[in-house]
Amino acid sequence: MTNRDNQEIAVRLDKWLWAARFFKTRSLSSKAVSGGHIHLNGKRVKPSRIVQGGELLRVKRGTEEYVVRILALSSRRGPAKVAQTLYEETEESQAQREKAREERRLVKAPASRPEGRPDKRDRRKIIKFLRED
Repeated sequence: MTNRDNQEIAVRLDKWLWAARFFKTRSLSSKAVSGGHIHLNGKRVKPSRIVQGGELLRVKRGTEEYVVRILALSSRRGPAKVAQTLYEETEESQAQREKAREERRLVKAPASRPEGRPDKRDRRKIIKFLRED
């Protein structure tokens, strides 16, 4: 995004992450940058760092990790469709996220659940077991 004088605007990293909808609030994006979950061009940076187009950004959010190239700058949070035009995710990043998602899906086995509530005899066994600690 540019201002009226056709000069590129200066946008802070935490504000850009919020505008690009990586985080729900600006304070969350600021905490993520301060906490080391965001790397700009392979280096840890401060939330107040000014970003420029073409820079490579690594965003770790929960179990997912995105590697994106900044395409445009914006300090205003808009619709999700507009926010997706601010960056481009690398193909390696997309493949890695899909692979990790598939691994998590396969590892997660359904837990065995008890068939019902314990009866009087089972409750006594449970109480006796817990008291022996």
